[in-house]
Order: sequence, then C-alpha cells, then structure tokens
Amino acid sequence: MIDAINTAAITSLSRQAAGSDVATEVAQPNAAAAAAAGTDSDFSSMLSDMVADMTTTIQRGEEMSVKGISGQATTQEVVEAVMSAERTLQTALAVRDKIVTAYLEISRMAI
Repeated sequence: MIDAINTAAITSLSRQAAGSDVATEVAQPNAAAAAAAGTDSDFSSMLSDMVADMTTTIQRGEEMSVKGISGQATTQEVVEAVMSAERTLQTALAVRDKIVTAYLEISRMAI
C-alpha cells in the first residue's frame, strides 16, 4: 500500500516540476530561466526526498508492528517505530493543510 502511495507522489511531483520548467523557460530569458529551472528542480527533488523518507518511516512502523505481533521485536522498538510513523504522518498532514490553505487564499485574491 505504501509503495503505491510513494510511486504516485513521486510521479506527480516529477510531472509538476517538468511542467513548471517548460513554462519558466518560455517566459524568461536564457540566464534567468536556467537559474529558475535549477531552483524548481531542487525544490521538486527536496519534495521527492521528503516523500521517500516519509514512506520509509511509515513502512518501518508497519514492519515493526508485524514483528511485535509475531514476537520478533520488543515492545519498546514497536512503540518507537509506530510513534515515529505517527509523527511523520501528522507532519505530512500539517504540510498538506498549509498548502491547501495557501492555495485557497491565492485563489481568493482579486486580479
């Protein structure tokens, strides 16, 4: 389940970054376009890395839960992994909420 989410998120981010690079190159002169495209690429790379790290943390929490049920992990290890996964998920939801709020605020601006 987590692998499907990871693949979809990274694919989505890559497509958005590629589309913004093309729009930036058309709208700006060559030197400015190269700098802006590098910035967009760095930002999309950062987001992709964050999604990958988030996915890894949540997967580790799931794995430790299964190991705890089967008796292969201690209670402390399971609790630490699950709490880390919970913090990661709460952070992702908070970031998503901020992005949605910013989008709604921008969409309300008068032109």
